[in-house]
Amino acid sequence: MQLRGIDFGNVLGASGIQGFFGEGYWFHNIPLIGPRFNGMTFVATTCTLEGRKGNMSLGKSFAPREWFPPCVKMNFFKGSAVNSKGLSNPGIRSLLGRGLWQEMQKPFFISITSLAENTKDRMGEFRIIRDAIGMNMPDFKSPFGIQLNLSCPNTSRDPVKMIAESASVLEIFGGLGVPLMPKYSIASAPLGAMMELNQNPNCDAICVSNTVPFGWDKIDFKKVWGSYQSPLAHLKGGGLSGKALKPFVLDYILKLKNLGFEKPINGGGGILCKKDVLDYYKSEASSVFLASVAFERPWRVQGMINYANSLKWQY
Repeated sequence: MQLRGIDFGNVLGASGIQGFFGEGYWFHNIPLIGPRFNGMTFVATTCTLEGRKGNMSLGKSFAPREWFPPCVKMNFFKGSAVNSKGLSNPGIRSLLGRGLWQEMQKPFFISITSLAENTKDRMGEFRIIRDAIGMNMPDFKSPFGIQLNLSCPNTSRDPVKMIAESASVLEIFGGLGVPLMPKYSIASAPLGAMMELNQNPNCDAICVSNTVPFGWDKIDFKKVWGSYQSPLAHLKGGGLSGKALKPFVLDYILKLKNLGFEKPINGGGGILCKKDVLDYYKSEASSVFLASVAFERPWRVQGMINYANSLKWQY
């Protein structure tokens, strides 16, 4: 997937599956089981303007303190996961202050969002984030893009309002001159709103789908999870990822294409094997992103990346 002349490849990581700087997690180093990410473009864990405690305790290096964070639950046999991390992060200025993004040698994405209470304050936060990134741009050794997370279900913000603000957010970051790719959830992004982005000069591509809220009415949660009750009900339910999402995301992409959407689409959700990659390829996505497979079926990851890179994607 080429955006503004920058090759971001055919496979991206979902925001967060390799941490804030691509360092990964403890299980990535388990022989024969830990995933390998050669040939995949790194996307950083989503960050906000100020640091946020969220529901996942972070250590000094910003990695999770616990091997099995209680805010993430997995159903291995059903190929599904639920998380309510709550956007735990140290804030954009702390992350830029580490200098690690600036040293990266290959194109990658920084993922950002705002959790301010109203539109005015959100736009104000986005401007400060933009300026913080802009001040550091001369030090970056590699081209990078910005993934605008406008759909995280693990906060109290209304994602529909965030999506309605897309044009304003894109305009704010447009001055940086880097590729911009807003990320949406099929559970909250109307097709009509996406079609408006087709003509937006600041939108280089879109990414679908983020997780869907546990309890989303299009999914039978008793069937795909084993219960109508979220295992993270005490953390506002969390977002579902995994196998159950794929048919809905594929249908969403096909509907966008049939409506004449021409911008590149980075598609993901329920990609657990090579066949799933092929299904996204056939849906006319421009690239895929790998998410929960990295911890549900980690031994498959490198083979899936290699397979995706063997296909001739349409940008």
